[in-house]
Formats: sequence, C-alpha cells, structure tokens
Amino acid sequence: MLTVRAPAKVNLTLTVHGRRDDGYHDLTSLVVFAGVGDSLSLTPDASFGMSITGPFGEGLDTGPHNLVLRAAGRLFQRLGHPPRGHFALTKRLPVASGIGGGSADAAAALRLLAQVHDLALADPVLMAASRDSGADVPVCLMARARIMSGIGDSLGPPMRLPKLFALLVNPGVAVPTAAVFASLGLAPGQRYQPKADARLSSAVASWHEDWPEHGRGMIASLQSGHGNDLEGPAIRTAPVIGAVLDALRATEGCRLARMSGSGATCFGLFDDCASSARAARRIGRAHPDWWVKPTILR
Repeated sequence: MLTVRAPAKVNLTLTVHGRRDDGYHDLTSLVVFAGVGDSLSLTPDASFGMSITGPFGEGLDTGPHNLVLRAAGRLFQRLGHPPRGHFALTKRLPVASGIGGGSADAAAALRLLAQVHDLALADPVLMAASRDSGADVPVCLMARARIMSGIGDSLGPPMRLPKLFALLVNPGVAVPTAAVFASLGLAPGQRYQPKADARLSSAVASWHEDWPEHGRGMIASLQSGHGNDLEGPAIRTAPVIGAVLDALRATEGCRLARMSGSGATCFGLFDDCASSARAARRIGRAHPDWWVKPTILR
C-alpha cells in the first residue's frame, strides 16, 4: 500500500478578469498549501474502486463520479491501461469549502499512480490527466506555492515563499462554486477586472527576495491589495462567511483575514504559531460547531 498527503489549497489572492465565451471565468490566483489535509492510500493490485473514512467522509460518493476515481480513470485512459487499484481516502477537510479538498484528493491519486507507473510529476501525460480532472487539480499536483491563471490550467513556476502562520475556519456550510461565480452576474465575454497582473508578479518577486525566512513583509503587501474578488459574491450566497471573517479579525494578532477560493473557508494570518493557536482556542470556544485549524501555509 502506498500513501500520500493531500494538503489543503489556500488562495491568498484571487482576481477574476472576466467570463469567457465558453462560460468559464478567467482568473489569477496566488496559491499556497497548508500543513493540514486529507490522506490517500492505494493498493495497486486490487480491483478498481475506493473507500472513504474520516470526519468528513460520511455520505460521500465512492462511485465513478468521485474526483479520485475520475482522475485515475483519465490517467489510465491516456496510458492505455485498464483501471486498477483500490484507493482509501481519509477525509479530514470540509467538503465544498474553497480549499480544494476534492481537487487535492484527485491530485494525490495521480501522484500515487505516477509512483506505480514510474512517471515524473511533470510528465505531459500526467499533466494532461490533471487538466482533464478539474480546474484546481493541476496546481494541486505538485502542491507548491505558485501563481495560477486562466481557468487554473496555466501555472507559473513553483516559488519558495515565507512560511505563514495561519488559522483556517469553516462554518460548516457547503458553498457551491458555480453559485458564487453566478453571483458575479457576468455574461459570456464580459470583463470584470481587466487590469494586468504586473503588480502581483512584482510583489511576489519582492517576497521571494526580501523575506525568505518570515512572512511579515508578505502580509503587509497582501494587506495593501490583491484581495479575493469572490468574497463579496460568496457572502451574498452564504452570509455566515461574513461572520467568520469578523470573528477572525476580532482575534488578537490577526494581521489579515480573507476568504479562500469560493468559500466558505476563511483564513487569518498571524506573526507566529502561538498567536494563531490562541485565536483558534478563542474562536473554537465561541463557535464549537465550526471547523477551526491552526496551520502553516507555504
């Protein structure tokens, strides 16, 4: 049996540029990965299928529409092999929560199969299978900090950013991505944020050069702009997201609070792990039904 982690994906920034003629939305996002996540195991010689356990595993589909089996099936199809292997997923991340849980699981399945079939992560066949499997799967394949753009199919080079002490909070409400994008109200071909991304690229370069060991300068730069254009639409779809952001901003030491992806998970950034742990205790006591996880982003 082979096992890999499927870390949570966090969008530090997310800019929507417009809606394409095919209905998809063009975006640019700075993506990092958390120390918390799901785990996925593979028994290569077993019958093709999967099982799911874990705190968020109840009721999840284990059939062919599951992203893990779909990604695996796309790779086997490209390799010309019949599908083979049993996957066992331990689901620790909330579902439909804006931190790429399903995409991270699909990418983990591809990484496991890459080991079995002796494929490099940059292999064109593996990358093509990841693009076939969903918009966020390519960026989750290597799980490295980078800028992604387009519909998630265009990836910048991996980056070594300062580690960020963070607190992830999800209020237990599943937010459908399609509903959040629909709330933008863009017609096919309509532009939303037509400005170029030179400012973000320049800022990322300065983070890499000037703050390799700590994230305070990076947080300061994030505070000055580069927000998440989906935050407002997501709050209209699920108002509790606003309450999560308020709770994070009210904690001592929170330097920045923002929503990840299309929600409902939000993150707060802190100067050290002690501050994020204190914030986790405070929010956890006030909202025992919320998912609250201190972690490190990198």
